[in-house]
Amino acid sequence: MKDDPGYYDYWPYSNRPKITWPNGAKLAFWVAPNIEFYELNPPKNPSRAAWPHPYPAVPGYSIRDYGNRVGHMRQTKLLDKYGIRGSISLSTALCTHHPEIIDMCRERDWEFFTHGIYNTRYTYGMTEAQERAMILESMETIERAVGKLPAGYLAPALSHSEVTIDLFAELGGTYTCDLFHDDQPTPVHVRSGRRFVSVPYSLELNDTIVYVVNKIEPRRYGRMIKDSFDRLYAEGATSGTVMCIPTHNYQVSCPHRLSAFEEALEYITGHPDVWVTTGREIADYYLAHHYDAALADIKSGRKA
Repeated sequence: MKDDPGYYDYWPYSNRPKITWPNGAKLAFWVAPNIEFYELNPPKNPSRAAWPHPYPAVPGYSIRDYGNRVGHMRQTKLLDKYGIRGSISLSTALCTHHPEIIDMCRERDWEFFTHGIYNTRYTYGMTEAQERAMILESMETIERAVGKLPAGYLAPALSHSEVTIDLFAELGGTYTCDLFHDDQPTPVHVRSGRRFVSVPYSLELNDTIVYVVNKIEPRRYGRMIKDSFDRLYAEGATSGTVMCIPTHNYQVSCPHRLSAFEEALEYITGHPDVWVTTGREIADYYLAHHYDAALADIKSGRKA
């Protein structure tokens, strides 16, 4: 295994070529609902157990089912209220298991990008051919369901191989959410040489990381979102930034958590010069207007 996958170069945040977003926006804002399907008894993977306790894993399975039965409806209503089109990180098995959810999102012109097939089947241990087939199947499932191939990819349960991003680029993708290294889009090196970018997707604001890993209370989470926005909005006056809130319908949409999230959305969308958009639109705009200048600056070898 290589010590560094080589997807990007060191490129200082200061003095980069200026990013200008549509209509002079300082910040591109997107919400990425992870709409996932978990299996109660998935095939075993030697590198990672799907559930922390023995079969049947009823608590973990049923709270995720709650998300697709109840939480999704709450979050959809909330995003509608603030004019936000979700960019769905989709377990594509949902197209078979819960097509009603797909219909609700398609009617609202939400973006669909792929998050693999099941969130209980990991990339670990796959051959390159197996991983390619999995990614391709997930892309083709989305195309059949909504009439458009997905542009973005987030590996299922954040499980990767050394060639995950290369494979997705070769299959026609244009952006990844799997690199958490910047607050602006950046060019990504892929072995095919295709034009490919990383669109910022925040683990720090991911509600599962916040609630399950870091044990943060809802009001504090709402404050974190606002503080992140304030910093990125201020820096965006110099060069456009990106802010992403990744959510899960079984986390943020629980009754005691939703109001803090709503207050944060009201705060963000109440500011001028915010481009409320999708991951695909950010990637497409960056590729069309800023990718070449960024690549030239990186190749110049500037270190400060």
